[in-house]
Amino acid sequence: MEFVLCRKTMTRFMLVLIVWLVAIDARSTNHELERLFNVEKLEMFVDELPQIPTLHGFHFVNGLLKPKSLTIGMFFKKWKFHRDLPATPVFAYGASKRTATVPGPTIEAVYGVDTYVTWRNHLPSSHILPWDPTISPAIPKRGGIPTVVHLHGGIHEPTSDGNADAWFTAGFKETGKKWTKTKSHYVNKQQPGNMWYHDHAAGLTRVNLLAGLLGAYILRHNSLESPLRLPTGREFDRPLIAFDRSFGRDGSIYMNATGNNPSIHPQWQPEYFGDAIIVNGKAWPRLTVRRRKYRFRITNASNARFFRFFFSNGLDIIVVGSDSAYLAKPVSTKSVLLAPSEIVDVVVDFSKSTSKTTILANNAPYPYPSGDPVTEENSKVMKFIIKDESEADTSTIPKKLIKYPPADVSTSVRTRYIAMFEYVSSTDEPTHLYINGLPYYAPVTETPKIGTSEVWEVINLTKDNHPLHIHLGLFKVLEQTALVESEKFTDCMTEKNDAVKCHINKYARGNKTAVTAHERSWKNVFKMMPGHVTKILVRFSYIHANESYSFDATQKPGYVYHCHILDHEDNMMMRPFEMVK
Repeated sequence: MEFVLCRKTMTRFMLVLIVWLVAIDARSTNHELERLFNVEKLEMFVDELPQIPTLHGFHFVNGLLKPKSLTIGMFFKKWKFHRDLPATPVFAYGASKRTATVPGPTIEAVYGVDTYVTWRNHLPSSHILPWDPTISPAIPKRGGIPTVVHLHGGIHEPTSDGNADAWFTAGFKETGKKWTKTKSHYVNKQQPGNMWYHDHAAGLTRVNLLAGLLGAYILRHNSLESPLRLPTGREFDRPLIAFDRSFGRDGSIYMNATGNNPSIHPQWQPEYFGDAIIVNGKAWPRLTVRRRKYRFRITNASNARFFRFFFSNGLDIIVVGSDSAYLAKPVSTKSVLLAPSEIVDVVVDFSKSTSKTTILANNAPYPYPSGDPVTEENSKVMKFIIKDESEADTSTIPKKLIKYPPADVSTSVRTRYIAMFEYVSSTDEPTHLYINGLPYYAPVTETPKIGTSEVWEVINLTKDNHPLHIHLGLFKVLEQTALVESEKFTDCMTEKNDAVKCHINKYARGNKTAVTAHERSWKNVFKMMPGHVTKILVRFSYIHANESYSFDATQKPGYVYHCHILDHEDNMMMRPFEMVK
């Protein structure tokens, strides 16, 4: 009897406790919602699309191109994301605080001409966003905000790659254990194309990018690109950097300060999604265009949001480049799916429009691929107002672009299996994510040889699509194969963490999904489908020439590969690799 009473008492206690916790959680949620700015109140398409300022990474001296050194700072300032939204505290890149912008200035470099950048941290002692100390972030002993810059898509020395542990605080007062020097050296010897630079500090990448630390980088090669006669000039060749943000009532960037597993990670959540769509620093901007061809270099700089872009009036999207490389020939499509960090280089011919306006729209669910459908706010990206009169247009869409060597599997020196794991709590909420069952700080397990190619079979054992980004290397996607009896295979991988011992060939025999035509070029990011094995050929050399790297790729601190959903990357879904000769 005493046991029964005790059990009943305990049951009542647990019920009271649960009700209390739910009430606390509800009050916390309501408090968070009260802080949010209702973006439904913001009128769309009232702000002009900003023209991002440009910094040239080269000098003209006596008619010759010469290397140039830039100094770019990170500043705390306020930024107007919308006409009717209070000014927002941000972190911004720029040559000075006055000229700093979100996104930062577009750096234009020229093939074969070195660019040097001294990145300077002028940020305050504390962050403007909540960050989680339990996911192994960079934590300086004497305060300050750790930052380090990675040139995404760049092929350059390890000491200039922006290693997550090469961070530094304001005035270089404190540095991470893998920090090496104050000036980054970008050799610009790779194929021409689009890159972007952004913060890469350990455990803080997601909050530093949310705060505004990102910008575009374009590498031009005149003798290769001029004959293509694609649209040129600042008016007709424009970077579009898109991302999502939510805002507080005071205009500040809003990020939920409570984690999905607060007893484990007090602040970390598996994905950040904002309510408003920002392009070039403005929410739902507008651009007046002429009836002619335009080139748009579109970067998805979101933390976790995928975009499936399309035009509301059915205009064709002509893809000429993917990530940092041109396609062999243009591909016409009605929509483009872009994961976080992916870049697509497109031409749009507004002379083909039958309407006077069109909306660049989005219909990708979030999280992708099986999350919520888009809302009115995040289904709109920006508006184009098309002038009535037609005009002469000397630009073209060529039949051929730039052809690089094919992906020859026979050149591969080995096959690696790269498995993606997600771990959950007792409440089935994500706690962390590993690659090959290992955290970021586990010893290096991948040591590719310079000048070789490898086959990587990427096994996604999670329910999310993970955009895999490989530093230094470029790759082509060979095939995407669904796993059969995936739960059985996942159980084996969880236990043994060995694709061969778990007989991967027995399970990787489901339906195959063709690689989208415009994604068959050389890439540095690709969307790894859930429950699939994606086979890629990774090349650790230049794709445009037989010459070896013009730098020592074997230097410390090496390189990394990771999921580019920033919330995943920050919580261990990243692994180091080191090149060998």
